[in-house]
Amino acid sequence: MKMVWAILRKEDEETTTHALNDDGFVVTKLATTGAFLRKKNVTLLIGTEDEKVEKVIDILRSHAGKRNKVIYTSSPVASGLVYTGAQSMVPINETIGGATIFVMDVDRYCKI
Repeated sequence: MKMVWAILRKEDEETTTHALNDDGFVVTKLATTGAFLRKKNVTLLIGTEDEKVEKVIDILRSHAGKRNKVIYTSSPVASGLVYTGAQSMVPINETIGGATIFVMDVDRYCKI
């Protein structure tokens, strides 16, 4: 038996938790604070059999993994080109998401 700890962005929590539940995994959410990933985060605990660990990691990767997003930021236009104070939108590739995953052996498991 293994215990998977996953620290991920708060924004990815709902879709990730639903995907894990839909695949039959029980998830416990811990209220965590801090800037481990430089953003608000959440810690998920997932207990599972050894042979299902890779499936958990695949779900975490697809729903909370790093991905690219194009954001647009304003950039002042050089004076004399249009008019003073004009701004244009500049696309910037930003990497979002990401999870830190720990997989640990469970010496004993019981429900009472």
